[in-house]
Amino acid sequence: LGHFYPETGEAMKPFGDAFIKLVKMVIAPVIFLTVATGIAGVSDLQKVGRVAGKAMIYFLVFSTLALVVGLVVSNVVQPGAGMHINPATLDATKVATYAEKAHDTNIVGFLMNIIPDTITGAFAKGDILQVLFFSVLFGLALALVGDRGRPVVDFLQALTTPIFRLVAILMKAAPIGAFGAMAFTIGKYGIGSIANLAMLIGTFYLTALLFVLVVLGAVARYNGFSILALIRYIKEELLLVLGTSSS
Repeated sequence: LGHFYPETGEAMKPFGDAFIKLVKMVIAPVIFLTVATGIAGVSDLQKVGRVAGKAMIYFLVFSTLALVVGLVVSNVVQPGAGMHINPATLDATKVATYAEKAHDTNIVGFLMNIIPDTITGAFAKGDILQVLFFSVLFGLALALVGDRGRPVVDFLQALTTPIFRLVAILMKAAPIGAFGAMAFTIGKYGIGSIANLAMLIGTFYLTALLFVLVVLGAVARYNGFSILALIRYIKEELLLVLGTSSS
């Protein structure tokens, strides 16, 4: 459609944008319900603290390694080269806010920004770190009040079922969203952009495979198990992630 009728293809952009907004709509509730109920269900909070500390260190170290691997591969392969996109046609306001934040942010500002001004504000803005911060605190509070918080935990666990059902429903719209995004891309940038997009996707999966097999494989070997055995064990979940391109 985008190749033979470029203007019509560009008009399909709302389908892709709508799907992305639908997915973003459920991210915050999923994080809140998963984290809060998970922490609330743990009786030994000291164990939670130890695990949380190790998880934070693990997250920081391996996120940094992932960034390094991604930067190396992207600079070597350069998957975006050849698309010949005219920067003048891009909407600079889409990234202006992020660029300004990145320029002005320091460690203290970053940490302060994790704390939401209001509980509802974190969910309304869709700020994942703020939602995660509140979810952890709320889960700890539920665990500390014990049996008195049990009705709330039961309610949240019951709410988890329809929320995840909603996610499954939204994933059925993924082909429509992909159709709209692809039609817009081809209509606006030409059929040649498909090769560049394929290179981008291929580079992404190559980088992910490299990181999983080399970096996480080393971690698995250090802890006495095989990363390939783990992949085989969770293959259904991985296929779901692969099919929906969603974590």
